[in-house]
Amino acid sequence: MQTVWLTGAEWVAVLRIGLGLWWLESWRHKDKKGWFERGTGIAWAADVAGRHKWPQVRTGFEKVVAPRPRLMAYLVVYAELALGLGLVTGFLTPVALVCGLLLNLLYLVLMIHDWAEQGQNAMMALISLVALFAMAWQTWSLDSAIGLFL
Repeated sequence: MQTVWLTGAEWVAVLRIGLGLWWLESWRHKDKKGWFERGTGIAWAADVAGRHKWPQVRTGFEKVVAPRPRLMAYLVVYAELALGLGLVTGFLTPVALVCGLLLNLLYLVLMIHDWAEQGQNAMMALISLVALFAMAWQTWSLDSAIGLFL
């Protein structure tokens, strides 16, 4: 493979780090007080799920998320932080990539009517997939430095 300026592995690392920064930005701009104290994030998701065209989404939300809104708020917010930190530092990278891919697919399905969200989540899922199969933890990562996932 021929590349300009960086090696192919370094470009994949740039992609991984960029995805991590995207997750960190998603975490940074969340109104944490609203999510944790007023339940705004889960309430918004409940409204979206309640009007969803696929009954399985409504049922799944009612069974998994609705009974535990506070736990789910913390899970979503801190999952985004953990994904961002893991990808930027390259620590447990394959785990972060798989979890991020799954979270983006959940977001994509939940927000099927929101074109902006669909584009963002589809692109983040695609980057996760490429970074996973290109083994983006080989360069500029703690995983590489400590010999994980060789």
